[in-house]
Amino acid sequence: MSRVRLLLGTVVLILLVLGLSLVFRGAPVAAVAMAFTSSSQCQACHASVFAEWSGSQHAQAWVNPAVRALSNDFANTDCIDCHAPRPVFETGLANRVLPRESRRVEGVDCIACHQLPDGRMAGTLDRADVACRPAATPDLARVEFCSPCHDQHKTVTQWRETEYAKQGIGCIECHMPFRNGDPNQGRDHAMHGGHSLEMVQRAVTLTAERRGATLLARVENVGAGHHFPTDERSRAADVFWRPLNAEGQATGPWRWSWRFRSPYRHEVELVDTLLPAHQTKEIEIVDADATGRVEVALFYKLSPYWKDPANPDPENEARLVHRAVVGP
Repeated sequence: MSRVRLLLGTVVLILLVLGLSLVFRGAPVAAVAMAFTSSSQCQACHASVFAEWSGSQHAQAWVNPAVRALSNDFANTDCIDCHAPRPVFETGLANRVLPRESRRVEGVDCIACHQLPDGRMAGTLDRADVACRPAATPDLARVEFCSPCHDQHKTVTQWRETEYAKQGIGCIECHMPFRNGDPNQGRDHAMHGGHSLEMVQRAVTLTAERRGATLLARVENVGAGHHFPTDERSRAADVFWRPLNAEGQATGPWRWSWRFRSPYRHEVELVDTLLPAHQTKEIEIVDADATGRVEVALFYKLSPYWKDPANPDPENEARLVHRAVVGP
C-alpha cells in the first residue's frame, strides 16, 4: 500500500509542477521587428510559398515580355500601378493601388499583398514572436482585396452578377485553392489563372451538332466566376472549324468563325463579345464545306493579334482548349 501511495503522490506532484509551469509561463518573447524592403526577405521562413509565388504571373508582372509589349514597355503608365504596386492595405480595399518607385522587377510581390500600414504582415494568425509579426487579417480573403487591380477590366463587377457571388464563392476559392484541398496546408500562391490551360478548360465547354443544313457550335461558360475570357483586353478565345475526310484528316486550313473578347478603348469599331458566367453562345456555321465530317475547335490567346490576320494560324499562335467532331 505504501508503494501505491508513493506512486500516486509522485504523479500528483508531476501534474502540479506542469500545471504551475503553464500558469506562470511567460508570454512568448517578442521578436525584433524586421523592416521589409524586398520580398526576397520572406524566402528564408516561407520557402515553399516563395517558390510558388516566384513561378506565378504575379511575380512576372513587370518582366513578362507580353506585358511589356502590350504596355509599350510601360510607356502606358496606367499599367504600372497594378504591375508594380505599393501595398494594397496602404490605399485600402477596393481602392486603386499606387505605383511604387523601387523593386518594380519583383512585380506583384509579398509586400504588395501582405504589408500593413504599421509594418506588420497580414496573415491568418497573430504572432508577435516572429520577425514579420503577422496579424490575423480576414480581409485577405475578400474579393475587395483583389478588386483594386482585378476590377480595372470589370472582372469583380462581372463576378457580382453570378451565382458564385450569391453563394459566397470568391476569388481565392478558384485562384488560390487550399494545397491538396487541406486548409491546414494553407493556400496555393501559384495564382492559377488564364495562363493555366487546365483552368481555362474547366471554365468552358464546347459542343457541336447539326441542325438541318446548319452546323451549330455551342460554347458554355460553366466554370468561370466571371466573363470568359476576362481581366485583360488582350485575351481572346476563337472558334474555328475545318472539314475532315473519312479518316479524320483535315482537308483544308482552319476557318475562323467567332471571337470572344473585350476590345481596347481605341478599337471603336469592335464590340464586346465576352461570354458571361452561366451563359451559352451558339455559333451557326453555314458553308458547303461544312456539310460533311467537320472538326470544331476553341483556341485561347493571351495576345489578341494574329501575325497574319487574313490567315490566322491557331495551332501555332494559340492554345487548343476543346475540340469536337461532327459527322455528315
